[in-house]
Amino acid sequence: MFKKIIVGAVISAFALGGCANMSETQKGTAKGAAIGAGAGAVIGAIAGKGKGAVIGAAVGAGVGAIAGNVWSKKMEAQKKEMEAATKGTGIDVTQTSDNRLKLDIPSDVSFAVGSAALSANFKSVLDAFSAGLISNPTSIVTIIGHTDSTGSDAINHPLSLKRATSVSSYLATKGIAASRLVTEGRGSREPVAANDTSANKAKNRRVEMYVAEPAPAAASTN
Repeated sequence: MFKKIIVGAVISAFALGGCANMSETQKGTAKGAAIGAGAGAVIGAIAGKGKGAVIGAAVGAGVGAIAGNVWSKKMEAQKKEMEAATKGTGIDVTQTSDNRLKLDIPSDVSFAVGSAALSANFKSVLDAFSAGLISNPTSIVTIIGHTDSTGSDAINHPLSLKRATSVSSYLATKGIAASRLVTEGRGSREPVAANDTSANKAKNRRVEMYVAEPAPAAASTN
């Protein structure tokens, strides 16, 4: 029975890792989950005489997903650089559970209401950000634009994507290859606060930037 669990977990995760609409980072994370799930199921099965296979697969998948990205010295250095560059601006700089560097940029730093034009303050942040990307050429950047709930989806979704594209275009002028930049617009679908006050709406008008350094492929044994 547990053999079926192991095979099923690995096949499912690798199939997910091959989806055409996933970024390279997402594919790496899914493949990491596949490896982790298989290894976890084996360990769980041995420890629990077959009964621990399901638990082992689940735990292993979680560990493997984190292993899909690398938190390297370059990533840590960029995090510290961005913390210093954004100190006092209200920008949050964090390491996510799947080993990505996240920058959460509020509206008072990034964009005016209804606009996709970069502010001068945001450009200075992106200048420092791009320097870190140049020193870590294997990293991939995902830029996600968000809006508040004012207006319809027909307005908010294109605006959120335009904001992400504005960031991507600016980074390209700093020498970051377009192949390393992924842009997404989420409109008002993922608020971080209730859209009931001006202050809360301002929190929801934001840009999130994620930097991931995919784990290198396993060395060939041939």
